[in-house]
Amino acid sequence: MKQILLPVLFSLAFATISRADGPYHFLKEIPVGGDTGWDYLSVDSRAQRLYVSHGTKVVVIDLAHDVVAGEITNTPGVHGLAPAPELGRGMVTCGRENKAAIVDLKSLEILSKVDTGANPDGMLYEPGRQEFYTFNGRSQSATVIDAKSAKVVATIPLGGKPEFAQADPKAGLVFDNLEDQNEVVVIDTKTRTVTNRWPIAPNEEGSGLAIDLAMHRLFIGCGGSKTMAMMDGTSGKVLASVPIGGGVDANAFDPGTQLAFASCGDGTMTIAREDGDKLVVVQILKTEPSARTMTIDPATHKIYLAAAKFEAPAEGQRRGKIVPGTFKILVYGM
Repeated sequence: MKQILLPVLFSLAFATISRADGPYHFLKEIPVGGDTGWDYLSVDSRAQRLYVSHGTKVVVIDLAHDVVAGEITNTPGVHGLAPAPELGRGMVTCGRENKAAIVDLKSLEILSKVDTGANPDGMLYEPGRQEFYTFNGRSQSATVIDAKSAKVVATIPLGGKPEFAQADPKAGLVFDNLEDQNEVVVIDTKTRTVTNRWPIAPNEEGSGLAIDLAMHRLFIGCGGSKTMAMMDGTSGKVLASVPIGGGVDANAFDPGTQLAFASCGDGTMTIAREDGDKLVVVQILKTEPSARTMTIDPATHKIYLAAAKFEAPAEGQRRGKIVPGTFKILVYGM
């Protein structure tokens, strides 16, 4: 009886919250400090850790206590870390070195560095074949690295500027946004070749990418059209889109709640519910200006965004310098 009743009660409570102010609210800030930039965030639910790129290092946050627990240093031009929890390893993209750093997640020490294409930016771990992927901005390619041997096994030309990527291990596919081509490129993980190119029109400039593995849906944050698009991950058909704020960077999907998220640099996050072939906006969450990158912990449903305060820009500049000591992680929950 409990197995039937509890999901029903949760659904009713969730529906009530959604009709009111929305399911998410601010919980706390985790201070990090410093005055350097940032990019990707990633969560390892098993280890209760959050990995945050920051300047030339990765900051490691203990999510059980919401405190900084360590750092991974010597990662010039870092963009982010892709964890491989079952191997106890992670991979950091070091954009200024044109290298990927293979890291021991227990000691936080770099085990080795591997040559990649020019300016490795996006990254992921593909658990089906236990391989890391770097997505290289200037060379418009993907470098595939065997996670155990730390050896390059393939370089894949992409034909455009890659952004965020996602893997579907059961389907044997990796998806990546090509921002300047307005398309999603599909990679076969067995042959390590591009097998499809799917237009995102009428949406433009895809950056963030999230995936619903059960329903084979892709969620794309499109900066040019200020939309979040939902795409069929088997056919490439754009099924729906909803308006979002300006300056979108990251997207996330929570399989437990069927919610998709788009974080925007204008200080808003759009939260939408997947409903068959439709997207239904349930909340426009106010965050902070600059909070454009995010990740979600599917175990707790908490979302984490990086943000900082900025000085007034000098004449001719679009953005001022980061106010020293203001870099932090914003935590929101249901």
